Amino acid sequence: MKKRPVIAIIGRPNVGKSTLFNKLVGRRKAIVQDEPGITRDRNEALCQYQNREYLLVDTGGMLANVDGAFTDAVQEQSEKAIASSDVILFVLDALDGVTPVDQAVQEILRKCEKPVYHVINKTEGKGQDRLDEFYALGARLYPISSEHNIGLSDLLDVLAKHFILIEDEPPLEGPTVVLLGRPNVGKSTLINAILKEERLLTSDIAGTTRDTIDALVTHDKKEYLFIDTAGIRRRGKVVWGVEQYSVSRAKSAIKRATIALLLVDGDEGITEQDTKLAGMILDAGRGMILLVNKSDLVKKKEGGQDEIERQLLRRFPFVSDLQTMHISAIERKGVPRLFQKIDQVYEAFNTRVTTGDLNRFFEKLLVNNPPSTYKGKPVHLYYITQTSTAPPIFVIFTNAPKGVQENYIRYIQNKFRSAFGFQGVPIRIKLRERKRK
Repeated sequence: MKKRPVIAIIGRPNVGKSTLFNKLVGRRKAIVQDEPGITRDRNEALCQYQNREYLLVDTGGMLANVDGAFTDAVQEQSEKAIASSDVILFVLDALDGVTPVDQAVQEILRKCEKPVYHVINKTEGKGQDRLDEFYALGARLYPISSEHNIGLSDLLDVLAKHFILIEDEPPLEGPTVVLLGRPNVGKSTLINAILKEERLLTSDIAGTTRDTIDALVTHDKKEYLFIDTAGIRRRGKVVWGVEQYSVSRAKSAIKRATIALLLVDGDEGITEQDTKLAGMILDAGRGMILLVNKSDLVKKKEGGQDEIERQLLRRFPFVSDLQTMHISAIERKGVPRLFQKIDQVYEAFNTRVTTGDLNRFFEKLLVNNPPSTYKGKPVHLYYITQTSTAPPIFVIFTNAPKGVQENYIRYIQNKFRSAFGFQGVPIRIKLRERKRK
């Protein structure tokens, strides 16, 4: 497979980098707000244009002290994006003109020896009046308005020579994996361990990650798309504004994913919020792997491992055959095994059982444990068929759909899960009425 070109969006804060990123991606992927410092991590997205493909990277603002706790780390992430990119889009603000910070960024980019495109954003209206100032940078200018979709097609036409043709390129068929958990349980640390680099900002400050961050990972010649999310707190604790957007993005990321990694803090213990997040994953019909993080700290506690096991049984009785792993993200322990577990759940998520095998097993199941009667009459389950995968959905034809009790449905689900390898995957069973002829 040809290497996809990496296009990095660079510039000082609040010039419209994330707005441009969203427009080129084709959906609202990065949080956008009229406040500097919203974007902190590198955000990636696989993009297509005229049967060509490229990897687009959004970055935090360079060389501006917008948040003392993270400024240096944001700057480092931007510099790494420059180093790993093939092409750079240097975004400037037409309304502000050329600022000293812009000039400092220009000096950094001049040394990188890569194609740099000077993109002048916000050129609608009054932005046109200051365009002449930017010619002092000694470069060709590409005036656009991300907000109003002005000039984006022209910019893409110029950039297209860097993209790769995708006619013979197979689409990404690997799993999309979303990381979920409460704030500060180690999600970004785990992503960095998976990537084997400090891609995402981490700190002891809850809420460091604000946006959902995509990262393409190749492992054992297979591609995985990982989505890091902001920590989800209890509803009453969520603050209006950026945090509310972050939680909304995390919930949307679940719908995009095929598998969810629910990260819990083994040192702090499992909380009610962890169980609510598990319920959210199951309701969305996604495969789930529960990761008990900070196992290095758990082992240091006397009886710590046994206590975690008791908490798992108590907190997750509604999850049949829970797929659990104990890891230490900060020590990078358990990552190779994690890929194996993801592959297992992903395979189960897409498994289709033949109708013959399904009904032979179903008949034995009914002989061993038939359903209860309903209104004094026997409940007949005639046959079953699998209608879809991802997640697996089965339809049972019966003479009395209302007579099949919920606990009997769970009994069937558990039997199918163990018989056909659906561990870690939600099973949907639907009932349809059919009268016996």
